[in-house]
Amino acid sequence: MVSSVWRQAGDEYKDKCGLPTVKHGGGSVMVWGCMSAAGTGELQFIEGTMNANMYCDILKQSMIPSLRRLGRWAVFQHDNDPKHTSKTTTALLKKLRVKVMDWPSMSPDLNPIEHLWGILKQKVEECDVSNIHQLHDVVMEEWKRTPVATCEALVNSMPERVKAVLENYGGHTKY
Repeated sequence: MVSSVWRQAGDEYKDKCGLPTVKHGGGSVMVWGCMSAAGTGELQFIEGTMNANMYCDILKQSMIPSLRRLGRWAVFQHDNDPKHTSKTTTALLKKLRVKVMDWPSMSPDLNPIEHLWGILKQKVEECDVSNIHQLHDVVMEEWKRTPVATCEALVNSMPERVKAVLENYGGHTKY
């Protein structure tokens, strides 16, 4: 089957004759999210550069509702980024009575959500996304679709992850 395109001379460069495409990855989004063995919590898209005050706002807006839904007695784990360990953030978490896990910085093998981000990224890459708005929608849709069993397996894998890191003298593991 042969198809033909009919247009006026010079029209090929007009916006109406082009299809939107994404070059070189097409952009990215930064998100904050949380999870537990009970599933995924809130997901919040971040605009601009995050500082300690923005992080605290996200914790109040997204972490607290997630804790209520996923289990109030959870232990909160975040990386040791300075905005996460600032006096402002530490005071807020203490005020909210959130127990924070003490763990070494630069240890993504020991953080279940880092593995969930990898799974999410893989799922998003399988989708046909052509602009940042579609990317936003796909990320949210795939996040909500994450099976509870996936979250549960990631959390339950922690003892084996810790063992593997210890056996590797703190170095990276296959996890």
